[in-house]
Amino acid sequence: MALTFRPDESADNADVVDGAMSDRAMAADADETGDEAMDELGLVERELEAKQSDDEVAGELAGLDALDRLELAKGALTLRVWKSLWPKLAAIALVLLAWQAVTWSHWRPDYVLPGPRVVLPQLWHELGTGRTWTAIGSTMRRAVTGFAMAIVIGLLIGVAVARSKVLRSAVGSLITGLQTMPSVVWYPLAVVLFKLSEGAIIFVVVIGAAPSIANGVINGIDHIPPLLTRAGRVLGARGLQAYRHVILPAALPSFLAGLKQAWAFAWRSLMAGELIGGIAAISIGARLNNERDLNDTPGLLSWMIIVLIIGVAVDSLVFGVAERTIRRRRGLGI
Repeated sequence: MALTFRPDESADNADVVDGAMSDRAMAADADETGDEAMDELGLVERELEAKQSDDEVAGELAGLDALDRLELAKGALTLRVWKSLWPKLAAIALVLLAWQAVTWSHWRPDYVLPGPRVVLPQLWHELGTGRTWTAIGSTMRRAVTGFAMAIVIGLLIGVAVARSKVLRSAVGSLITGLQTMPSVVWYPLAVVLFKLSEGAIIFVVVIGAAPSIANGVINGIDHIPPLLTRAGRVLGARGLQAYRHVILPAALPSFLAGLKQAWAFAWRSLMAGELIGGIAAISIGARLNNERDLNDTPGLLSWMIIVLIIGVAVDSLVFGVAERTIRRRRGLGI
């Protein structure tokens, strides 16, 4: 039987072969594409793992850096505290040494002028009793009350005198004269006005401190550069806003100096009032009088040291901190 060649069947077979080959090529391409995608996915995962590891390392390093900075800050703080503390400790040591040397010289008998070895234990005993802290609290309450009233009065008088030529001519020198008067001079008048009461002591404290505050405000306002006030007016600061935002902040250093001087006058006035008047039954002045009447020199010196400690503490913790803050904000100190 003879075979018959059909062109259509050959073409169909060729198409089938071509289709199969095309499917194999597409499958191969798909496999290659899948392999490439898997490779890219693995690469991305490795990059993410590496980045995460880098972030962890960076976080650990940042934590170590923070600890280092904290340690440096603590070290710097300790150094600053020591630099500010050691001169005071050295001064105290010198004073105690001089005191003990005077005692050893027998310039006065030991019962009249005892040495530090007798007085310091008595001071420690006084600080351990509640009566001592009650007396300190009573005296400090009067000091804070009188000083706060003096700040208000001195600030108002200072601003008024600084901005009025008439008032400056009238009472400018009078304020300085009042400042130079000893506080004890005012005490008889205080007794006449307020009788033997706590008001007499507060009056002496206020009249002793207010002139210094007023002079501090006046000097501060007088030395404000005119450029600052003109700039304030250009920016719209007029009237009370000018005093709040321009004048008083610019006069703050002189005002603070006046406050320091005023506190010294107020503290001395308060001690004089409590000692002379004998009004307050529980106060530092009353305890000083009691120790004097009992001829207890160690107790008397202990209370004198307490007065000194309070004065130094207020100057260092209140005015010292305020001064350093102002200087640091103005770029004038460390």
